[in-house]
Amino acid sequence: MVYTVTFNPALDYVMNLNEFTAGETNRSQAEKIFIGGKGINVSIVLARLGANTAALGFTAGFVGLEIERIARDLGVNADFIHVENGCSRINVKLKQSGGVTEINARGAEIPQNALEKLYRKLDGLTDGDFLVLAGSVPDTLPRDIYAKILERLQDKRIKIVVDAEKDLLLNTLKYKPFLIKPNKSELERLFGEEISTDAEIIARAKRLREMGAVNVLVSLGGDGAVLVDEHGEVHKRGACKGQVKNTVGAGDSMVAGFIAGSSDGDYEYALKLATAAGGATAFSEEIASREEILLELGKLCDR
Repeated sequence: MVYTVTFNPALDYVMNLNEFTAGETNRSQAEKIFIGGKGINVSIVLARLGANTAALGFTAGFVGLEIERIARDLGVNADFIHVENGCSRINVKLKQSGGVTEINARGAEIPQNALEKLYRKLDGLTDGDFLVLAGSVPDTLPRDIYAKILERLQDKRIKIVVDAEKDLLLNTLKYKPFLIKPNKSELERLFGEEISTDAEIIARAKRLREMGAVNVLVSLGGDGAVLVDEHGEVHKRGACKGQVKNTVGAGDSMVAGFIAGSSDGDYEYALKLATAAGGATAFSEEIASREEILLELGKLCDR
């Protein structure tokens, strides 16, 4: 079973506008609503690839109930803890030809008793399970919450994936997470220096392995991805070819593809499936379907 944790899930209300003028009444040309959150995105892709997955985290209010309903409709076991005060987020995204303007809500406060309920759920994970910790952490939670979770579970044989930035990621490395997935910009922020060549990317990825990460997957956008696996071997894969329509969820799709493809330890295939999943989502208006992912995988395998 693959468990994902999304501490602050949301409904993303996406509006397409011809133009936007601040201080005036603006009218949308089309609207769509999606559930949002990095862990939820991972679970959606895993479900579409046939994996058993459960989404954990916190929801609140009528928005939280709708998040849970949509997740279930998408084949995800929605096992969220529903907190009493506040409401889960509705994030507004205004799409224009010149880009996207986002207004992200703060979300509900998470009390200590709700956090203890999450800990008890995590205590129920068993050897062989995956746990994905992805995204930012609300202000109401400890800044080292990811490290606390890894420390709590360190005696179990659970493969933990961490997709986070800066100290939130660095603090987990001593607990040897199975996979971390920084992108190039995040890698530069981690080391406080500009990185321009493949050799420099590989050197920093190897350094993260020395610091404790088992596998390091660096996503490079249009330049593909680099993987330094648990054996220290380096794998490079070019990006899928197509028209990019959406970058939201592409990195989460990569994480899901890697998990789904790594079950037998074939990291070359895991990287291919990760690349295909990330590319398929980038070429779609939303999270990619199974058929879209397999189409991109077939193209990569034919190269």
